Amino acid sequence: MDIQAVIKQQVTENPVALYMKGTPTFPQCGFSASAVAVLKACGVTKFFSVNVLENADIRQGIKEFSNWPTIPQLYVNGEFIGGSDIMREMYESGELQQMLGNQS
Repeated sequence: MDIQAVIKQQVTENPVALYMKGTPTFPQCGFSASAVAVLKACGVTKFFSVNVLENADIRQGIKEFSNWPTIPQLYVNGEFIGGSDIMREMYESGELQQMLGNQS
């Protein structure tokens, strides 16, 4: 299975998927730490995460999949939401909580 197919399967089979640097318990960049904090603030206790530092193919592939140059990247119900700045803006407006309401 090619990397794009793997990514498509991951984002469609997991209601909340976060591609990040590090892990939720040990983020390895400030943006990834911020993304995890926003999800937790929204009440999301369980989500699928991929540490892109462990797989160069995934790290590059996710950028091509979303046509978005940076990591972290959040997907909800298979839809690309954005990175940590967009997540924070959506959280501040209440939009992200609504979107994630049934995922906690």
